[in-house]
Amino acid sequence: MSLNDPQWGKRGNSSGPPDLDEIWRNVNRRMSEILGRRSGDENPPQPPRGRSILPLGGIGLFIVLILVVWLASGFYIVDEGRRGVVTRFGKYTETTQPGPRWHVPFPVESVELVDFSQVKTIEVGYRTTPKNKMDKEATMLTDDENIIDIQFAVQYNLKNAEAYVFNNRKPDLMVAFAAESAIREVVGKNKMDFVLYEGREQIAKQTEMLLQQMLDRYATGVAVQKVTLQSVQPPDKVQAAFDDAVKAGQDRERLKNEAQAYANDVIPRARGTASRLLEEAQGYNAEVVQRAEGDAARFRSVLTEYQKAPAVTRDRLYLDMMQSVLGNTSKVLVDQHNGTSLLNLPLDKLLQQSAAATVASPAPGTPDVTVTRPAPGGPDMSGDPGRSRDALRNRDIR
Repeated sequence: MSLNDPQWGKRGNSSGPPDLDEIWRNVNRRMSEILGRRSGDENPPQPPRGRSILPLGGIGLFIVLILVVWLASGFYIVDEGRRGVVTRFGKYTETTQPGPRWHVPFPVESVELVDFSQVKTIEVGYRTTPKNKMDKEATMLTDDENIIDIQFAVQYNLKNAEAYVFNNRKPDLMVAFAAESAIREVVGKNKMDFVLYEGREQIAKQTEMLLQQMLDRYATGVAVQKVTLQSVQPPDKVQAAFDDAVKAGQDRERLKNEAQAYANDVIPRARGTASRLLEEAQGYNAEVVQRAEGDAARFRSVLTEYQKAPAVTRDRLYLDMMQSVLGNTSKVLVDQHNGTSLLNLPLDKLLQQSAAATVASPAPGTPDVTVTRPAPGGPDMSGDPGRSRDALRNRDIR
């Protein structure tokens, strides 16, 4: 039978599809009954006997069920630490906070959950471990035209969900490119020794600041947490020569430190010795000057007395001198003006015996040994008696 046959579907053959015209008439009649019942008709028209309303009721229930499921699909939950970005026909509408939320289901609105609490990490110059180096990313040029390999990691999280979702197609890849560009700029402005040794933390801080400025300028919605330098070293091909240069530099620094330590030890000691000698010279100068001034004053006073009584002063000076010269001798000389000889008393033996007795039983507070010697510059009276007698006579004549 042809499908264009107008009697197709009206015959008793149950194997064919239902008549569309009949279904449409049933839908119209059902709608008329519902509208009539709502308008307050107490005797609504009854459907003819033998006509079933199941096809219309089944389709209605099915439509209602689909509508309920569609509306229920708009419910979603935003976890703590996340944000929901709602778009309506692809245009940004709002950002929802944590908690149960609802939006108009697809295809009218859609929601993308963005994690704010997760700290993401990108690796530049290596993958997973520093041994798995990426030469293209790690090789950089310093300000003094030396090549070094730098491997570092960047930790970041999100601060603006709308900018992260809509402003850049691949924001994570954008962060990696910006990090590589930032550290190349920072390294290119510094010397190789500074980058390798004392300036590593400063390089990381400068890279972090420059990277954040670049990401803010690109409106990526990313906040940089930390930049960590994993490895900073010269290329493998020049590693041996670089190690030799580093060792030579360390030897130079060691020798400089040793020389500086020696200088720090010798120079203060020499300065202390010079200061001590200077102080001693100044003390000796003051002593000599004061002694000379005292002798001059004493001589002036003696001269004054001598001018008043020359004979008395001369005798007094002679007696003082003889007392100072002979005061510490072990012999006693007695001059006899009327005789022609000198009387020599052996008092030295007596004095030695007295000294021996003193050593044997020393008095409290006295030294154990007493040494007596003539005064400097005095005549030696312990020698030949003739010489002593001539000396005394010469003094008497004077």
